[in-house]
Amino acid sequence: MPFPQTEQPGRLQAEFMSRGLRMTRQRKTILSVVETAKQHLDAAGILRRAQKVDPEIDRVTVYRTLNLLKRHGLVDELDLMHLQGEKHYYERRPQRDHIHMACLRCGKIMEFESDLFDRLKGQIQRDCRFHIVVSRFEVGGYCASCRSASSND
Repeated sequence: MPFPQTEQPGRLQAEFMSRGLRMTRQRKTILSVVETAKQHLDAAGILRRAQKVDPEIDRVTVYRTLNLLKRHGLVDELDLMHLQGEKHYYERRPQRDHIHMACLRCGKIMEFESDLFDRLKGQIQRDCRFHIVVSRFEVGGYCASCRSASSND
């Protein structure tokens, strides 16, 4: 299951404005890039896509906007098993927590949602008397394509 596309267009922008944050033209472009991404993007990828719409957007504006989005809980910053060194990726905060699976050979990132994961979080909250606000779970292994390629060697 790759990147889930259950996002309603405009939802991230609406949540941004509902927090009383000022929506500039450049912020709107950056939010649109994050909101419509079909894969996990790093800041450089967000900048490249945003500049196709508005060439005046610079790196500083992207980083400031990402930091603002993180502070307000609208995006998550992920390291995805550090497959690309210290590179960090950004995704809109999902409505449902999910597990990131990273292929250690080809670097493909897949997402997986599970009722079992939801139940585990519930058990942690009950047993540990701990209120979970955010959870991140990453698994490293080999995707089906890489597993079948290595068995053919």
